[in-house]
Amino acid sequence: MKAEIISIGDELLTGQKVNTNATFICSELAGAGIAVERIVACADIEAAIAAQCSDSLGRADLVLVTGGLGPTRDDRTKKTVADLLGRNLVFHQETYDRSLDRYRVQGVKPSSSLRQNAMVIEGSTVIVNTMGLAPGMMIPSGSRFDDHLLVLMPGVPLEMQAMMKLTVLPVVTALSGSVIVHSHIMTTGTGETTIAGMITAIEDALPEGTTLAYLPHVAGVSLRVSSIGPDRQVVEQDNRQVVDAIVSAVGHYVYATRDISLEEVVGELLLLQGMRITTAESCTGGLVASRLTDVAGSSGYVDEAYVVYSNDAKMRLLGVDESSLVEHGAVSELVAAEMARGALERSGADIAVSTTGIAGPSGGSPEKPVGTLCIGLAVKNLRSGLVRITTETFYSRSDRARNKFRFSEAALRMVWKELSSVEEEPD
Repeated sequence: MKAEIISIGDELLTGQKVNTNATFICSELAGAGIAVERIVACADIEAAIAAQCSDSLGRADLVLVTGGLGPTRDDRTKKTVADLLGRNLVFHQETYDRSLDRYRVQGVKPSSSLRQNAMVIEGSTVIVNTMGLAPGMMIPSGSRFDDHLLVLMPGVPLEMQAMMKLTVLPVVTALSGSVIVHSHIMTTGTGETTIAGMITAIEDALPEGTTLAYLPHVAGVSLRVSSIGPDRQVVEQDNRQVVDAIVSAVGHYVYATRDISLEEVVGELLLLQGMRITTAESCTGGLVASRLTDVAGSSGYVDEAYVVYSNDAKMRLLGVDESSLVEHGAVSELVAAEMARGALERSGADIAVSTTGIAGPSGGSPEKPVGTLCIGLAVKNLRSGLVRITTETFYSRSDRARNKFRFSEAALRMVWKELSSVEEEPD
């Protein structure tokens, strides 16, 4: 099955927005063994939309279009495609009722455009928008285009991604006639180049039908192993063989072999071991605590957190010694250790992690350049009550926002390493 992607929106052609939708769709289709042969950005002009859809449907088995499905005047995709296919627009009651329900829950008066929003192309399968109002559509294009499948989705990334994952991908995967298995390998603590260098031999010897995708992000890289073929047993065996080989080669950088965030894994380990965590943050400004509490059920292991940005706050709230700040500076492993210990003692938690560093763009020095982070970890033995403190220094070379996120990742990674290697300490 061959696919083309059409991204509609003037903002894509003026440089106001980056076409992240196409990137996401390509990645999802590649994992399903569906090749994308073209990506086209198209203006919000009816003639341009019609011409491009006609052109793509004439070539590709699957055409995915994003953008222009809302009820406003600049949303022209729905009407243009209906005219191209010779179809009418028909009212879809379920979409209308769902939209009304969303307004009722929010306590807002329904918009007069809801009925227009609920109009769909005749003969289409409606894709429920779980994250918004505008419905998507899957439409067999008719004999003129050899019944190639046309998929229309909103341009809002969150809405489009939900539609792809919940509805579109299962449908097109089934149409491809193959068995597909995806496995995720989540890593932390290193980048794409390092990982690639460690698994070169594995990548050179991938079984037929198995592909490896690198999915880099701000804090590192994750891998997706996808295997496709007609025989499920062979596909699953090939996929597992590659995953096991990569995990063996990459070793301590792997924190999970499923699609899950580092903070979720940390939360699972805390619950499993019956431990509660607190954070003491300076340069990350509460980001570590925020990531921990982004996870549903985090109240089971998070009670409180400290943001101590100034030296005064470090001393007043956590008991950091003034002499430590004067002699070693706020960005030092000694201060990080005192922050972690103070947070542990004051909160009554079982484990505390602290961050103190220089996010930038200014504030650095030759000895402590921008991107320097000192992390402290204080852990209470659940039986003896003894506290063990460890520290480490981490470096990041990026802008302020990326440095802060990488700092938070480094702190969570330190917690994960500790929880992953917990052994009973002697009384």
